[in-house]
Amino acid sequence: MRRPLASFFCAVVFCPFVSADCIPFSEAKDHVGETRCVAGKVMRVERGERGIHYLDFCEDYRICPFTVVVFAGDLKHVGDVRELQGRLVEVHGPVKEYDGRAEIVLREARQLRGEMAKIPPVPKTYDAERQGHYSPGKFSHPKSARRSSRKRNASGRPIETMEDDTE
Repeated sequence: MRRPLASFFCAVVFCPFVSADCIPFSEAKDHVGETRCVAGKVMRVERGERGIHYLDFCEDYRICPFTVVVFAGDLKHVGDVRELQGRLVEVHGPVKEYDGRAEIVLREARQLRGEMAKIPPVPKTYDAERQGHYSPGKFSHPKSARRSSRKRNASGRPIETMEDDTE
């Protein structure tokens, strides 16, 4: 009887420390080239050019030592990353260096662990490149180029005659 109670107690007490193998985002630069778990609070989720999303862990992203990048094509596999703003996240993956700072490219939802492991899917009407201007599943043909219109001769006389009159 004591064994099951002891194992239950250990599971309850040590559950918060399961993520002890995660490093804080401030130490990620020391682990470039390794596959690690990096933890931190997402201060802001920014959408950049061509639908790339950035999870910023500092107030000023320019001086932050770490960022998480989600490419537009990976959003369908990750989910609605906008929901991560203001949340504590654990991101697993290879730590790479890009533009002088450490980063992890988030490609799948299973790279997220902990409290935010289950984020909702990206809404079907969301377009990463042009938010709100496109609905997947609907196809429209490209509009054809406009034909140049010819000016009508208002006088009804042949053009040659009009040119002769001006001389």
